[in-house]
Amino acid sequence: MKLEELQVYQLSMTIAERIWDIVIKWDYFLKDTVGKQLVKASDSISANLSEGFGRYFYKENKQFCYYSRGSLFETKTWIRKAFNRKLLDEKIYLELATDLETIGVKLNNYIKTIGKTPNNE
Repeated sequence: MKLEELQVYQLSMTIAERIWDIVIKWDYFLKDTVGKQLVKASDSISANLSEGFGRYFYKENKQFCYYSRGSLFETKTWIRKAFNRKLLDEKIYLELATDLETIGVKLNNYIKTIGKTPNNE
């Protein structure tokens, strides 16, 4: 299987691009404070999935998936801060929060499969 075939990877790439499209329109101060943190956190979800996927040992893959999950939670915090500071309207906030929940479920399910083969499940 290729990395690009993983649905959790596809979704994490999509949400990061969506967040980028939102943040890029903010003024300098907002980008420099909340924006950079939000973009870095959301980009890190897929980046850690990629790094783990490329590791030789499944334990390393799992570890990077845990980092990815940490970045997912950080992204949740930053979208909440953006909403609280009126940088995101409620509709966009709820859509992003829902998408992040979906990614979280898929990421947890992916983590459960790492290192398992049909013979030892």
